[in-house]
Amino acid sequence: MTATDQDKPSIPGARVTGSAPDLGLPPEACLFEGSLDPCTVIIFGATGDLTAAKLMPALYNLFLRGGLPSPCCIVGCARTPLGRQEFQERMADAVKNAGLDLSRWHDFAAALDYCPLDYAASSDYDSLDRFLKSQEEKHQTGNRLFYLAVPPSLYGAISQELGRAGLATAGERHWVRLVVEKPFGRDLATAQELNRVLHAHFRENQIFRIDHYMAKETVQNINIFRFANAIFEPIWSRNYIDSIGIIAAETVGVGRRGRFYEETGVLRDMFQNHMMHLLAVTAMEPPSLLEAERVRDEQLKVFRSLKPLASPKLGEDIILGQYAMGTVADQEVPGYRDEPEVAPDSLTPTFAALRVFVDNWRWQGVPFFLVSGKRLQAKLTQIVIQFKDVPHSLFESVHLGEIAANRLILGIYPEEKITLIFETKNPGAVTCLRQVTMEFPYYANYQGPVMEAYEKSLIDAIQGDLMLFWRQDAVEETWSYFNPVIEGCEACSDLASRVHLYPAGSWGPYKAWPILAWLVG
Repeated sequence: MTATDQDKPSIPGARVTGSAPDLGLPPEACLFEGSLDPCTVIIFGATGDLTAAKLMPALYNLFLRGGLPSPCCIVGCARTPLGRQEFQERMADAVKNAGLDLSRWHDFAAALDYCPLDYAASSDYDSLDRFLKSQEEKHQTGNRLFYLAVPPSLYGAISQELGRAGLATAGERHWVRLVVEKPFGRDLATAQELNRVLHAHFRENQIFRIDHYMAKETVQNINIFRFANAIFEPIWSRNYIDSIGIIAAETVGVGRRGRFYEETGVLRDMFQNHMMHLLAVTAMEPPSLLEAERVRDEQLKVFRSLKPLASPKLGEDIILGQYAMGTVADQEVPGYRDEPEVAPDSLTPTFAALRVFVDNWRWQGVPFFLVSGKRLQAKLTQIVIQFKDVPHSLFESVHLGEIAANRLILGIYPEEKITLIFETKNPGAVTCLRQVTMEFPYYANYQGPVMEAYEKSLIDAIQGDLMLFWRQDAVEETWSYFNPVIEGCEACSDLASRVHLYPAGSWGPYKAWPILAWLVG
């Protein structure tokens, strides 16, 4: 599996930067439109890592910016027996560790409470019902947002108990919503079973399957960039584009998630969800309206157009890897097989590079290279659009050296920017070409609040906007595509020789270097 164009200019390039006006909007105008319904946010798994690292900092940051409903009440639920004050102190530490200013913590904590709960005890949900009613009377809220920040094995049990206790329904003037973290099953059968269990008490429009990649600013901007600019959409097809690469590289290892990762691997952990969404926003057709169901309809069409990899060719369509001992940030780190709760002879891949095809009129024959892995050299997420070569016969009479094909790079992390690479004449009497890199930093000349992905997801869930959340038919379609891929890899008789080791801190296995060199520049 190789990229078709790895051109390097023979003449030093030039670099220019872009600019954008500051619209002068008040900060609150950049958070949401209209008003938010008063509500209670109930977090299951409130003493866990996700709540401490992401949810509580996101909620507090929204509070600081006026981005939470007024009134709003937040209730933590978990097995750990804690009092209200002790829970507040834990959450204050979490917010402090996130680098946020605690000067207004007292005001925020006034609406922060805790209700210990055994997820398997029906009587505890009856107690939760009484507790929530007392809180809603105190804070004058009536709507409820349940957030499942718990292991996926608990999703079914919690949703069933919420339904049994009458917590899944609301009165005529109120709403109840359920936020579910990925993974949504570990294959098609388990995804369908989870859906059956959730739908026993919750309607589809009540279920918010969160994928924080969807809520990243620069991912949201892809639709605007494509469909609000007449210069790009007409050439966004097989007629002008040679190949597209999408990379989501991580520097971290599996850490304390060894047991989970042994049952998951990189294909389930990253490709079935994050990578598929990045593919969808890059390849989808323009929706008739920028509205949740219209957008999700077009994304579903992309998944249905994926050319099957029923018998994946390891080494041609798929390259697998696993990180070995190496160095990250000048520190020696263990290999995957030396991580806690990982089998010493594990063949679970931590890296994968896939070549996939969207088999429709727009993209037929254009390869999409999807790459993701752990313990790589840098944390990087970007989309590279490689355009086709120009006819070189035009310049046969002039010695120009190599003429590089145009390239468009949509930077998502860490540099949120749009980069366009094209050829120009080098100043001077001799006709020479030089490559120009034009960059537009996404936040250039912007003075408003910078919203993290979880903040955007929470606001959308409170507003009831499903655009940036997974719909069940899309979940099933992506699992239908990846099931035979994963099963084919796991059943491979010589898998040990197909999972290529790579040093932690490198860009991945040697076999994938051609595509990686093109993707990371």
